[in-house]
Amino acid sequence: MGVIALYEKYVKRILDVVCSIMALLVFAIPFLVFALIGSIAMKGWPFFLQTRPGKNEKLFRMIKFRTMSNTKDKNGDFLPDKERLNAYGKWLRSTSIDELPQLFNIIKGDMSIVGPRPKLISDMVFMNCEQRRRHEIRPGLTGLAQVSGRNNLDWEEVLKADVYYRDNITFFGDIKIIFKTIEKVISREDIAKDGLVTSLDYGDYLLQKGRITKEYYYEKHKEARYYLN
Repeated sequence: MGVIALYEKYVKRILDVVCSIMALLVFAIPFLVFALIGSIAMKGWPFFLQTRPGKNEKLFRMIKFRTMSNTKDKNGDFLPDKERLNAYGKWLRSTSIDELPQLFNIIKGDMSIVGPRPKLISDMVFMNCEQRRRHEIRPGLTGLAQVSGRNNLDWEEVLKADVYYRDNITFFGDIKIIFKTIEKVISREDIAKDGLVTSLDYGDYLLQKGRITKEYYYEKHKEARYYLN
């Protein structure tokens, strides 16, 4: 077994756990403070959990600090994202602090420090076989696509970067991505694209580009709901 394969199979996981535990110890007090502030700012539970596809497309519950309130209209439907994203939520996103609770996902084994960012199930079903190879490894707290442009990249560029990383995992490559991530968080680069509150889902992107039909779009969303049942 080569050095690179040894790192990917054994060392990377050990470093993930050790570094995540150390990070939680260092940020224990800020973590509790943000949880308290979040419960006030969001008027309730400060955490957001969502089912995402992980390694080998096994589903797991990803945890983040909540950045949007649960405010609903008179019909009981959630208000648009832009109206539910308050100043505190925007600040959490701009600093990437909302991602901090994912350290628990890393310790649990759902995620890695570096890897393709976990996408939605409704994104996964629109990916082709080559693009879905990104799920052969654990998703990451940060990744190659994030330090290469984040939301300013097109979907194809993001998925291409994810597959490239999957085939080129090295210790020094991970270290480089981590330092670039810290640099971007400090400078708050690439936080949003074209003023959008959230990036466009992959299916919506493909439909908007005219690359899929509406029939195919709805069919794939039915498939996504099947994964959750």
